[in-house]
Amino acid sequence: MPLFEIETGAHIIISWAADEQAAAAVVEDAYPGERIVRLTRRPRDTWVISKSALGLSSSGLSSSGLSSSGLSSSGLNSSGLDNSGSSDSRLDPCNTARECLAKAQGDKLHAIRLYMQETGDDLDRARRVIESNMVMGW
Repeated sequence: MPLFEIETGAHIIISWAADEQAAAAVVEDAYPGERIVRLTRRPRDTWVISKSALGLSSSGLSSSGLSSSGLSSSGLNSSGLDNSGSSDSRLDPCNTARECLAKAQGDKLHAIRLYMQETGDDLDRARRVIESNMVMGW
């Protein structure tokens, strides 16, 4: 089954569908009333999103995943402790975003607020992470 990229005014949806009409039906089911701006059949059956394009990578990371300050991209130091000193497993921004979306029952604004509280990230980064994970089907 081919992979389609469907863009609306507010979303980019990646979905498998039998044909263009079935791909358009995915949008109608998920986001009724949204107008399709672009519908493209992907040439391959995979989709790759660059973490740097989403702002999820740090330019100060070494090959070990730690910056010179000792903080990993997940915000935890090399001992696995967050800045508050509590023990926690290394957090993946995608897992955190999906947990926030689940707690918010899919409410994007509430999920962004939860993500900001959980990670301490600013509004812009939290919005990008939550929106990218909404497309992934949290």
